[in-house]
Amino acid sequence: MSNKRIIPGYPLLVLLSLFIAVQSAQAQHLPGFTELVKKAAPAVVNISTTQKVKSGVPQLPEGFEIPQLPEGSPFGELFKHFFDQEEGEPSLRDAQSLGSGSIISADGYILTNYHVVKNADEIIVRLNDRRELRGEVIGTDKRSDIALLKIDADDLPVAKIGKSSSLQVGEWVLAIGSPFGFDYSATAGIVSAKGRSLPRENYVPFIQTDVAINPGNSGGPLFNQAGEVVGVNSQIYSRTGGYMGLSFAIPIEVAMDVADQLKTKGHVSRGWLGVLIQDITLDLAESFGMKQPRGALVAKVLEDSPAEDAGFRVGDVIVAFNGKAIKDSASLPPIVGSTKVGVFVPVDIIRDRNQAVVNVKLGELPEDAAVAKLHKPAVEKANRLGVTVLDLTDKQKQEFELANGVVVERLVDGAASKAGVRKGDIILSLNNETVNNSAQFQELVEALPVNKSVAVLVQRGSSPTFLAIKVPDED
Repeated sequence: MSNKRIIPGYPLLVLLSLFIAVQSAQAQHLPGFTELVKKAAPAVVNISTTQKVKSGVPQLPEGFEIPQLPEGSPFGELFKHFFDQEEGEPSLRDAQSLGSGSIISADGYILTNYHVVKNADEIIVRLNDRRELRGEVIGTDKRSDIALLKIDADDLPVAKIGKSSSLQVGEWVLAIGSPFGFDYSATAGIVSAKGRSLPRENYVPFIQTDVAINPGNSGGPLFNQAGEVVGVNSQIYSRTGGYMGLSFAIPIEVAMDVADQLKTKGHVSRGWLGVLIQDITLDLAESFGMKQPRGALVAKVLEDSPAEDAGFRVGDVIVAFNGKAIKDSASLPPIVGSTKVGVFVPVDIIRDRNQAVVNVKLGELPEDAAVAKLHKPAVEKANRLGVTVLDLTDKQKQEFELANGVVVERLVDGAASKAGVRKGDIILSLNNETVNNSAQFQELVEALPVNKSVAVLVQRGSSPTFLAIKVPDED
């Protein structure tokens, strides 16, 4: 018989000890931001702006929507009073907005967002020591959403500038700003992704984080764990106007380059290639003889552009630009835009299934051009793609600035409709052959291989797009 004595609750004590040990180990790996905030906060500023707007319907901050309130809510009359359209002549009133910024020089230069100071009549910058100074706009850049301000002060604390290029996904980051006017609020999270391309923001490879960002944080700094500014908090993805777990910051390299150009030249110059591009799908990759999708597919070469001068062609696949790999179409514009204007750069392409290098002298990105509208055409005969086409009229060629192509007049269920071809599309090339007229198009269709993806270039409105078509076996 054993003489071992069983202590009541002994297994429970062991489990409790193990739990405490695990919790302690986990706590040791969590970052502490106390010292970072103490050192970094003095270089962060609160920015408030005032502008004259017409009364009637006050402007809401970007990304905000009027909430749907239940009938009888005590806030209903409040929103009705402020946001319902009133009758009579509109009058001017003062509208105010809030944002944040970073001091980037001891003599008073401040980095913030363009949308924070957009149309502002008065800008007040509040420092960490509670001083309030009038801010002057040195320059703004709408494309990158960056603005450079100046206040009349000396010996100011300066934010330490880091490198967003050294950030890694999963790394801890911290934001300091004034969400909803609550000055010097610190929120932390991790880097969720890098190089994000957002709609209408082609020239900024955004840093995506899960740091809580709300109206008032805009323009404020994003810090790494070393207390260095690695980004400028700019946007949130939201269906309500509030934070929903997706925040986007402008890489500090982009922001500082813009600020330097605004300070020295008063405007921002960006490199311009002059091509319209799209992503490559698996089927398109097969049609171009590529083992896997990569690069940016040239759907159109703009007239009188650097690309046209260098000899780029529709159907070229750009796989590297100035020595930097291009993994998809979204990664090309930021690299081109940040390249110096007027210099020759090598561009690696795949053309006719072969590797080639084209040297191009970059121009300066012009203002956005107007978008042309598609004029829908009228009638002809069907083929093995399930499509009927018409020759372009002289008027259509002039309207769309095209020298060749055929118009899709009608579709039946077939390879073309499955590939995404639509009525009214203008077919410019098929299987890398230029389409000149409907008769020649029919010859190209008849020569297409069976059960193999081939590329078709269509123009829809003013936008050319490659699609992959696979002709099925008729047996």
